[in-house]
Amino acid sequence: MDYFVNKNSIVREIWGKSDTILFIFAGASAEFALNKTVDWLYFTGRIPKDPLGRLFSTVSYAREIVFSDKRSAFKAIDTINAIHASVESKRGKRIPDWAYKDVLFMLIDYSIRSFEILERQLEDHEKQQVLNVFNEVGNRMGLKDLPQTYERFEDQRHQHLKQNLYNGAFTKDLYQQYRKHLGFMRYKLLIELQILISPNTVTQLLNYRKPSLLRPFVSLYKMSRHVHLDTLLKAMILPAEYKEDIKEMNHISA
Repeated sequence: MDYFVNKNSIVREIWGKSDTILFIFAGASAEFALNKTVDWLYFTGRIPKDPLGRLFSTVSYAREIVFSDKRSAFKAIDTINAIHASVESKRGKRIPDWAYKDVLFMLIDYSIRSFEILERQLEDHEKQQVLNVFNEVGNRMGLKDLPQTYERFEDQRHQHLKQNLYNGAFTKDLYQQYRKHLGFMRYKLLIELQILISPNTVTQLLNYRKPSLLRPFVSLYKMSRHVHLDTLLKAMILPAEYKEDIKEMNHISA
């Protein structure tokens, strides 16, 4: 079978573990809230009603694409395009290309950050693999002028972070929704995960202190996976409706 991502790619290893996906989710939840186009998420009404579900669906779509054959992956990407086109039609304006790139760059960056926090430093060629996979997603979406080298990606990512993030009224409301849907303790855990994984630009805009209180416990968490205590820890972090979804993400497709 012709897979969208080579079976030996580091991308499959990154996206085949619920731990790294949780970290990607945490980083995305911070950056989504700051993006200048977050009003598009409010336009549909889904984000205030179910902020975690909306963000989780973005991460789940990405994972589905990573483990699909090419035909199924392209179909999933085309579905995403069709959903966005429908929203654009209802609102009577287009989502800017840079906003699509922001999401793509976010998935690339947090994929690498998550794996390096929880596993090991990636080699340059492995980072390039991550970039290549998500560039193919972007190409199918019709995005232009995507960075072809990881060095160029870092430059563009830095510029996007500087230009496209803003702590405004939607940011504050979205964080209120996070707290409402997570509860006090889980919300505090989310904040610490965000501090741990997010770029400096994001933590500065959110007025977070550094470092994360979780930093000293990362090594202990890695050890806990050997005796399966990590399952208990994930149960503490996640609302019940997402536990099975996260558990299933540990089963890498053939």
